[in-house]
Amino acid sequence: MKKGMIYVYTGDGRGKSPAALGRAVQEAVAGRRVVIIQFLKGKTPENAAFLKKMEPEIKLFRFEKSEGNYENLSEDGRQAEHRNILNGINFARKVLATGECDLLILDEVLGLVEKDILSVDELKKLLEGRGGTDIIMTGIQLTDDICILADEVSRIERVKFKVWE
Repeated sequence: MKKGMIYVYTGDGRGKSPAALGRAVQEAVAGRRVVIIQFLKGKTPENAAFLKKMEPEIKLFRFEKSEGNYENLSEDGRQAEHRNILNGINFARKVLATGECDLLILDEVLGLVEKDILSVDELKKLLEGRGGTDIIMTGIQLTDDICILADEVSRIERVKFKVWE
């Protein structure tokens, strides 16, 4: 059995999550099953309704319950979301253990490491259970420890930023 590949989309530019979604669509068109688990984006990002239309080929999951972004929550709110996020990580383990999909996208999982919600060792252990499933991880900060785990890393950088009037 082939070992699944690990891809990372990182950098300070916009487009990491859309790049992962583009890969999801490519995989679905090829008849492969895709699971997306989004982190740190709150309960209802703007693309959720559209992505739900792509089921059953692409399944989207969020475990956070608050409407707001993680950074904007109170300390109590962050603690509650911390538990919800760890439920999402446990779900990812189950998805990999059961071989439920061909591609698992862990959107903003690198942010979980950056915010000390998930350790590099915990992430490594999760990735080791991938079997033949390919995994895409996204996030702004990429540590050397995580880079070593990846088969391919794509950096998306901001080259220009213009504020529209």
